[in-house]
Amino acid sequence: MRILLLLIVPLFLFSKQDFISDYEYGAMLYENPRGISCVKCHGAKGKGVVIGTYYTTDKKTKKRMVHEVKGADINKKTLEETIASVNRVHDVMPTYSLTNEEVKAIYDYIGKKNR
Repeated sequence: MRILLLLIVPLFLFSKQDFISDYEYGAMLYENPRGISCVKCHGAKGKGVVIGTYYTTDKKTKKRMVHEVKGADINKKTLEETIASVNRVHDVMPTYSLTNEEVKAIYDYIGKKNR
């Protein structure tokens, strides 16, 4: 039995096989990174979607104006810009505690999804 373990255990230790692919990991993080999904504001392909609308009235003209709050198009950002953006505080976007590797997985996932 010990000889069998000595032969099999090294195979697992040096194996490069992951349980999920980098693409699947990025998808998982994008869909639900820490309880609030990126996809809800940035859309399925990262192009941004309308999150909500609000109205104001111009005091002089009494004209009612519609304003939209929209998630950013994250396809236009470099990896470095994306990492910096995720790590800074925004007015609307929640703060995530994602590592740079997790942000890279999301960035690669969106890049592959839009090809």
